[in-house]
Amino acid sequence: MTRRDPQWDTSRLAEVLSLSQPEHCVHFSGFSTDTRTMAPGQVFIALRGERVDGHDFVEQAHARGAAAIVVDHDMPPPGCMVVPDTLRAYAAIAADHLRSLRPGLTVVAVTGSSGKTSTKDLMTSVFGAARRTVAAEGSLNNEVGLPATVLAADGETQVLVLEMGMRGLGHIAYLCHIAPPDISLVLNVGSAHIGELGSREAIAAAKSEIVVGARPGATSVLNADDPLVSAMAAMAPGPVLMFGQAAAADVRATDVALSAEGAATFRLHLPQSEPQSVALQVLGRHQVMNALAAAAAAHA
Repeated sequence: MTRRDPQWDTSRLAEVLSLSQPEHCVHFSGFSTDTRTMAPGQVFIALRGERVDGHDFVEQAHARGAAAIVVDHDMPPPGCMVVPDTLRAYAAIAADHLRSLRPGLTVVAVTGSSGKTSTKDLMTSVFGAARRTVAAEGSLNNEVGLPATVLAADGETQVLVLEMGMRGLGHIAYLCHIAPPDISLVLNVGSAHIGELGSREAIAAAKSEIVVGARPGATSVLNADDPLVSAMAAMAPGPVLMFGQAAAADVRATDVALSAEGAATFRLHLPQSEPQSVALQVLGRHQVMNALAAAAAAHA
């Protein structure tokens, strides 16, 4: 049975943001952080970025017919809702929206030092063949992009595929607070952030937040070929599914070969299933691991 789309109005918004109830309750059609794409009747959230401050566009949002405007200080247009931090307000809105869609929605989240976007795209293709799926566009994987993806889900969405990026300790934990995964996927631990964190072990600790921050009983999908990733099994809140080319992996590849064009073929082994032949339509041997991760998440 199709779930009803969650209904937003300014009364619910005020409650989520811990503000006083508005004098008049207004229903609205969604949220925007960019006046260039904002539709009339949406709520504009003024976010502060490194180069652009949404507060500079509040008057424009009002002129374009914003149902309400969320800001971090008093401003002249009517309909402004003042909060201490608009980015955290955006997170609270997305988290409440996601809660209203559960149960009936599975959140799959992926992180890793490399391959996140490719694996996200592979998962979206696999899930989308069988279930109504919403996924991040491109590599929207930070504190702004992830809430936008969550808010794109509606009452018909069955699978929500999220990519979680990391710049340091606590970043993935913040994203998991917005959207705790039902399935957490860790691809690998590289050295891209070693300048900020000091060691691959510290990077692994930051990546492991996607496992620790998952919902109780969530499945952790981990790379059996990366010792720093496979060690995260000890932190898992529920079942663990290992993928890789190691013999001990639950989901593994054998007989890997590359075509003259560079596309991989292999035999896919899933638990309690006969091996299947796979021919990828993306180039590079590295895509085998991404495909195994997607297959493991789909199996979970």
